[in-house]
Amino acid sequence: MGISRRNFILTAAGGSIGGLTATTRAAKPPDKQGGVVVIPERQVPVLAEADVVVCGGGTAGLAAAFCAARHGAKVILLERWPSLGGMATNALVNIWHTSDRKKQVITGFVQEAVDRGGRFVRRMAHYPTKPETHEFDSTGMRVVFDRMLKDAGVRVFCNLAAVESIVSEGRMRAVLVDTKTGRKAVRGRVFIDATGDGDVAANAGLPFDFGRAGDGAVQGMTMMFRLRGLDAAAIRAHPGDAGRVFDLMRKLRDEGRFPQFLEMAARSYLTSPREPVVSYNMCPVAGNPLGEEELTRLSAQAREQVYAYVDLWREQMPGFSAAEVEQMGFALGVRESRRIRGLRTLDARMVVKAVKQPDAIGHGFWMIDIHDPKGTGHTTWVDQKAETMPPAGDSYHIPLGMCLNDRIPNVAVVGRCASSTHEGLASVRLQSHCMVMGQGVGTCAALALGAGVDMAAFDIRKLQSQLRKDGVYLENVPA
Repeated sequence: MGISRRNFILTAAGGSIGGLTATTRAAKPPDKQGGVVVIPERQVPVLAEADVVVCGGGTAGLAAAFCAARHGAKVILLERWPSLGGMATNALVNIWHTSDRKKQVITGFVQEAVDRGGRFVRRMAHYPTKPETHEFDSTGMRVVFDRMLKDAGVRVFCNLAAVESIVSEGRMRAVLVDTKTGRKAVRGRVFIDATGDGDVAANAGLPFDFGRAGDGAVQGMTMMFRLRGLDAAAIRAHPGDAGRVFDLMRKLRDEGRFPQFLEMAARSYLTSPREPVVSYNMCPVAGNPLGEEELTRLSAQAREQVYAYVDLWREQMPGFSAAEVEQMGFALGVRESRRIRGLRTLDARMVVKAVKQPDAIGHGFWMIDIHDPKGTGHTTWVDQKAETMPPAGDSYHIPLGMCLNDRIPNVAVVGRCASSTHEGLASVRLQSHCMVMGQGVGTCAALALGAGVDMAAFDIRKLQSQLRKDGVYLENVPA
């Protein structure tokens, strides 16, 4: 975010926000990097206010906003991109996981999205024997998500990102947004950070962790893409060529003349044509997703890599001579950045041992799926080791405490910025798991406001009872 937290006092709507100095000046000549800019005191008009302000319109934020509104809260959702859905609708990450390999254990809002999705969602043939259970049309689901939030009465602002968190007397009072008519404030009683990177919570001064132990590196990122123009008959007629082309890719890569790629995925894509067209998940890059310039460079690098794959396949692989990139993700798929420290922290043991939690808001079951932070594309999903996944037919609890903190009681986080270790996040970062968090926290926010208490003080049994009524699968909760 780049703007440090300030403690302000907010007056009534349209009033002043104080605390800044009276002049504007550059501390160094403009041709030199560094220094500071002192911003003059100014009044920031209030754009809107609500009971619950959700920052981030990805799947976690959608679930939080929808569920808070369903339970009577006045809700505003802020999203930095032009459309809702985050990675699901903008980056071609179009698979949901709901099964513990024996039965569906993620329901609730996720199932509502599946049901509302209609023709845009397809349940996969192997359901429920594999975790991956539903594929969806990313473009169509944009319309579905819009309708869901409209029906729930959520006030949505796209093309707006929260750029500064306003904290006073230990509570968050507003977020500042930059509009086309200047900087404005959005005020609320509860704030839910669903930005993925934990921007709002970090800017409010909440502590966070970043990366793995040892070197602080985060999981690798991926640029998803789709192809058209494949000749399925030609591919099937030359089964031996897939191995030859795959070996050539590895040889050129090892010689430094070809980009890195996820081997398991590349071999699969070469072996069999995919109908309907699928999103190719094989293009890795690695770096710091919080550095805007670095993220720009990595995004450009990933786009180049995609065309390197396609150019080689067009030249070498039967059935790919007319292949073209039909679509590429609007953005890189970022798997890990800030993890805001919470009342509870999900770790590897909790995942693998399927640990149950007294403050459970739903279930998770995905393995510890770490994409190599060095950018080779390797993921521990390929290894399929028993010590990295819960037993088939079992699942761990996602605790409310990983979304709450002990410093600012009216701020919560949902999604991949929730409190976890590097390994714990590698499981709970899936869209379906993030929606579980969103539903739990959004529901808690609305019920706590209605009861006149903070989220952490709300009766967890009442919350769990309401979640079950709302269709959430929630079993084996410890007393």
